Amino acid sequence: MSSRDVILGRVRRALGGPAGAPQSYATDIDRDYLRAHGERTTAQTVDLLAENLADYRAVVHRCTAAELPVLIARLLAERGPGSVLVPPGTAPEWVPDGGHARVEDRAGSTPAELDRVQSVVTGCAVAVAETGTIVLDGSPGQGRRRVSLIPDHHICVVRVPDQVVDSVPRALERLDPARPLTWISGPSATSDIELDRVEGVHGPRTLEVILMSGD
Repeated sequence: MSSRDVILGRVRRALGGPAGAPQSYATDIDRDYLRAHGERTTAQTVDLLAENLADYRAVVHRCTAAELPVLIARLLAERGPGSVLVPPGTAPEWVPDGGHARVEDRAGSTPAELDRVQSVVTGCAVAVAETGTIVLDGSPGQGRRRVSLIPDHHICVVRVPDQVVDSVPRALERLDPARPLTWISGPSATSDIELDRVEGVHGPRTLEVILMSGD
């Protein structure tokens, strides 16, 4: 038995689990943790998501499906003339032609080319209310991971309430671990040893999340 096995065995005993190595992580590991903290209505869950997104300095908007194209057009216009990346599979009515140059999400695009793109508009796979997190998995309408990390301005559309869950455990049930998962909690930010906050170092400087209700 290796030193690693000895240490992990002690940890399992301290947690009240079996002392030996687990035969199956699906059955031998106790996962009796809370799946959500408290009881909430659907509306309260969405409100909690909005509150935690804002706490992470994301800009939160609410609209109906019919209002979405006008809202996205306004958010892009506020950034000034420029280009917008729209991943394949995005609903065409989300970002109508005109106003901004549309950039294709191509496998051969270089980081320098993507860095010249002003904004990107994506959907998401799921949004976690308790952590204020949106998750992208590369499905149609979300694009490759890099399209949400290089442009300085990211607009992400969350379908409410279908894509909103209470907690991380409930989000994991909806996600395929074999897909490229990108977990985003607010715009990119980091701090140095003196706690000076810098945004936009390893992701978008501005994250705008649209909570869209209706089909």
